[in-house]
Amino acid sequence: MYSDEFKESLCAVEASREKNLAYEPPRMTAEEKEALLSEYHPDFKMNEFDTLKVGKNKGSRAPKELCRMLQAHSRVRDGADLSNIKYDVDVLVIGGGGAGAAAAIEANSAGASVMIVTKLRIGDANTMMAEGGIQAADKPGDSPCIHFLDAYGGGHFAAKRELLSKLVTEAPDALLWLSNLGVEFDKTPDGEMITTHGGGTSRKRMHAAKDYSGAEIMRTLRDEVFNREIPVVDFTSAVEIILDEKGRAAGAVLMNMETGEITAARAKTVIIATGGAGRVHYQGFPTSNHYGATADGLVLGYRAGAKLLYAETLQYHPTGAAYPQQIYGSLVTEKVRSLGAKLVNAAGEVFVHPLETRDVAAAAIIRECGARRLGVDAGNTKAVWLDTPMIEMLGGSGTIEKRIPAMMRMFANFGIDIRKEPILVYPTLHYQNGGLDISARCEVTGVENLFAAGEVVGGIHGKNRLMGNSLLDIIVFGRTAGACAAEAAKKTVSERLTLSHVEKFEKELAAAKIETDDVSPMLLPNYTGKKSMF
Repeated sequence: MYSDEFKESLCAVEASREKNLAYEPPRMTAEEKEALLSEYHPDFKMNEFDTLKVGKNKGSRAPKELCRMLQAHSRVRDGADLSNIKYDVDVLVIGGGGAGAAAAIEANSAGASVMIVTKLRIGDANTMMAEGGIQAADKPGDSPCIHFLDAYGGGHFAAKRELLSKLVTEAPDALLWLSNLGVEFDKTPDGEMITTHGGGTSRKRMHAAKDYSGAEIMRTLRDEVFNREIPVVDFTSAVEIILDEKGRAAGAVLMNMETGEITAARAKTVIIATGGAGRVHYQGFPTSNHYGATADGLVLGYRAGAKLLYAETLQYHPTGAAYPQQIYGSLVTEKVRSLGAKLVNAAGEVFVHPLETRDVAAAAIIRECGARRLGVDAGNTKAVWLDTPMIEMLGGSGTIEKRIPAMMRMFANFGIDIRKEPILVYPTLHYQNGGLDISARCEVTGVENLFAAGEVVGGIHGKNRLMGNSLLDIIVFGRTAGACAAEAAKKTVSERLTLSHVEKFEKELAAAKIETDDVSPMLLPNYTGKKSMF
């Protein structure tokens, strides 16, 4: 089953485990990190980026795949019947993940009529797949200030300060809100929250529900949406933002994902919470993202006149499963490393500190598998070892089953016992660092009455996100978006609806001499190569 080279490498890892367990690899200096990233991180491969020729970000660069979508034709370029209003609400939430659900709950609490529209089902989102935990500085010896410094430095000092400040100062309350809704966080027998380190954190502030934290949070939010009887229209995608005569967001053109029927939803305010972009497979990378993560919100906002921030930055999680092929690209949570597993090359050497920030760890793995030629042949790709048996050696027998049971089950399905055997990993496309530019009230820059929350937003995390800040992000900014959208809706008088901005965008494409048959948003990835309505 395994090649001689593979077996030899596995033996080297096992032979060096005791030594590696005691070895604490040095942290890189700032200069070493910058040199490593500039040479090996995918964000620095200039030939993988193009310059935008139209829209608010004209002249700036973005991944080639995203440029194609941002500069594609609208799915309703020939117009849509805006008199066919099927839904009429105060607040329209586009997206059924954690940010969308949190926004809908808060808008409902504020007395607004609110509806969620989602192209799959509520909960079919990256939130559901988040594993490691959620950060909050709620223990002695920690503070929002220290949390800010960790995240600001980890994001290369590029975060919008007002957004990051809001994230960290409202984190303890976000955790309390989730607990009160019913999220079952890991606790000691006396009820104290269990916390661990994450990459780039100087304090233990990672709160988790074993290694299915996102699923536990999404389960609770979804139940709250249903209990409040908030309408959810599933298998229906927003394909264009509708504006009114004053240029304010006033609804969305909707497409039924099963029939292709086009209808419209009118709203006084709109919240974009469509999530990430992993299924675009930038630079051909595998992804840990759910099936619907195709950057739709960036396209919807951009065509409506929104500005993007840091569209050129993506997060490649350092530990995606590289073997077996059936789970290629699936997330191996950072919690595995926070519990003690180290990254080891084909020669059995620890080559990077296990809790470096994600971009640095990813670049180090890419270097090991490329320039240094110390990767292991995993079939789809070269890879490195994540030495999971170290966890039980450090924490005692049963630690893996207790703390990361989902990881244990995922690999056990393919005959791999991570308590006894190391696993092979390689970076996987994980998170959209860049996105829509917003204010601290979640207002989208350039479009009145349009709000955004969650992974579709840029600027909160700078150019690299720390573990545990995304589940926090969707709660803090999801709640804010819902409350502020409800407040704005009370002050808004409906005007005549229009898609004139779509016509204007088509003229921009023509003036820029962009000739394309592409239409966007993508909606779903196409793995068959066959033509479909999507």
